[in-house]
Amino acid sequence: MEELIKRAADLIYNSRKIVVFTGAGVSTESGIPDFRSPGGIWDKFEPVYYQDFVESEEAREKYWLRSKVIYPLISSAKPNLTHLSLFELEKMGKLDCIVTQNIDRLHHKAGNSDKKIIEIHGTNAFAICLSCRRIYPRNEIQKQMEADDSIKVPHCSDCNGFLKDATISFGQSMPERELAEANRRAESCDLMLTLGSSLVVYPAAYLPQYASQAGAKLIIINMTQTSMDNYADVVIHAKTGETLNRIIEDVKMRAGK
Repeated sequence: MEELIKRAADLIYNSRKIVVFTGAGVSTESGIPDFRSPGGIWDKFEPVYYQDFVESEEAREKYWLRSKVIYPLISSAKPNLTHLSLFELEKMGKLDCIVTQNIDRLHHKAGNSDKKIIEIHGTNAFAICLSCRRIYPRNEIQKQMEADDSIKVPHCSDCNGFLKDATISFGQSMPERELAEANRRAESCDLMLTLGSSLVVYPAAYLPQYASQAGAKLIIINMTQTSMDNYADVVIHAKTGETLNRIIEDVKMRAGK
């Protein structure tokens, strides 16, 4: 492990343009359950597909029942060592951007600049009207639903359209602008740091491939093996928080900070 920490620190110290890709394994260390793993969100709540949400009142009620329960858990979560280490990376001037699959906004809470964060699966911080596209703070919708149990599906106060969390559901198109920007950043970085992702959810999982094919170095930190392990320069099978913190502390020591 010490040798792997040193090699990862070497790569970060010698890099100038780092893209970080974060998955659910980063959020679980803040107490947010993984959606796909055994015992995760989908074991407790059946996922609602986007088309079903649009077409079925029953599906919309099922969706918002789940969201009402999950939102307090996610919104109350605090940044962990991974998030704080990535803020340190930004302060060093080495961070190009963070591309995240996570919807929890913990990178924002840790201090990373909004301009440095690309949320390719959306965010639960807002709800959006599917008709007029008005955006609502999600905490306001939560307060309304908790104060009035008769609200099964919140509606837009402007056009009465259906509201939905500003996250990407099964069957819903990925945000084109964010995905295109993430691809561009991956292909132009000199190091990609992949954290807490099993790299099985596409098209997001293509990003480390794009970076590697363009000549960037690749570091993977994840509890389990991934499809890109054989292509990475450093692979560490461990939790991301303590591991990345040790790496960043090594980099700071080399930089005399």
